[in-house]
Amino acid sequence: ATRSARRGEAAASRIRRETGNNEVLFMHLDLASLRSVRAFASTFLRQEPHLHLLINNAGVSARGTTEDGFSLPFQVNHLGHFLLTQLLLERLRSCAPSRVVIVASSAHCAGRLHPESLGRPPLGLFSTFQDYCDSKLANVLHARELATREQGTQVTCYAVHPGFVNTSLFRHAPLWLKPLLLPLAWLLFLDASEGAQVVLDCATQEDLEPLSGRYFTDCGPQVPWPAGRDDRLAQALWEGSERLVGL
Repeated sequence: ATRSARRGEAAASRIRRETGNNEVLFMHLDLASLRSVRAFASTFLRQEPHLHLLINNAGVSARGTTEDGFSLPFQVNHLGHFLLTQLLLERLRSCAPSRVVIVASSAHCAGRLHPESLGRPPLGLFSTFQDYCDSKLANVLHARELATREQGTQVTCYAVHPGFVNTSLFRHAPLWLKPLLLPLAWLLFLDASEGAQVVLDCATQEDLEPLSGRYFTDCGPQVPWPAGRDDRLAQALWEGSERLVGL
């Protein structure tokens, strides 16, 4: 975590330098630790009176278990974001109109969520990939259920597939798989700035409010795969997530 804090500070100072905007701040947050999420939220709420836009952007595809006992991708990609969003929701409401953008992925097509085993890594040969897909389905359903619950508050929410962005997401892929992924990566993946464009569109475009809860790609709002439209599953995921993070 110290290394990422250092990198975060460096990135913030580079952005300040390149944009001339001295309001760019770095605050440390480790989504693999619910304790860190709580600490970040209370620091943020103490220091910053305004919050109009929350972009839940972290994505990891890796094997492992967090200090809280959950699978790493599920906690970093969904559960940590879920807790963070809940802790900041009051502030988002008081600053409305405001938006939550959740970076999902078309990988939600292969997601399978079982409310009774939420947060436990799936079994099988491709368990890490399955785990990633499950967390991305959780992203789509989180946006959907949040939009439903925030109707009438002027807090809106969007799930976004940024395209296959060539970031270091697959750095933890097993060695035998890497040679297969890399040529594919260069064919399919956008660079990070192209991927960021769709996310920024959902963050800044006017008149998106009626589309709250929807799933977006670079072609605009799209219908997610069937599991991503399952309102009963979305509600079960929400209630299960509240239970797991102790809300």
